[in-house]
Amino acid sequence: MSVTFNHTIIAATDRNESARFFRELLELPEAPSWGPFTNVQLDGGVLLQFAEPPVEIQMQHYAFLLDDDLFDRAYRRLCEAGVEHWADPQMTRPGETNTEHGGRGVYFKDPAGHAIELITRPYL
Repeated sequence: MSVTFNHTIIAATDRNESARFFRELLELPEAPSWGPFTNVQLDGGVLLQFAEPPVEIQMQHYAFLLDDDLFDRAYRRLCEAGVEHWADPQMTRPGETNTEHGGRGVYFKDPAGHAIELITRPYL
């Protein structure tokens, strides 16, 4: 059997708000949810499972590969919503995108404070 990525649990202060943020930003349909999880399904059946842990949330980094058209729409939504964003992970180039790795990219924080990256070309 080959190895594929299936799911991850993302800590959230409000699991429904975080799931809604990603669904709206990335134009994803609602997915069935259960128990302590509010799920978002990506292509290939990959699940992002948002949950509210009873501990302090530590920032994690999540990167999403988008096609150029979806990147344009997602970036426009970030700007229209006033989401602070940067061209670099060090947050030294505010309000910009980058052209690294032959594509475009942007960094911002989700509602729970995780570092999110949208890119149009994979690193490798």
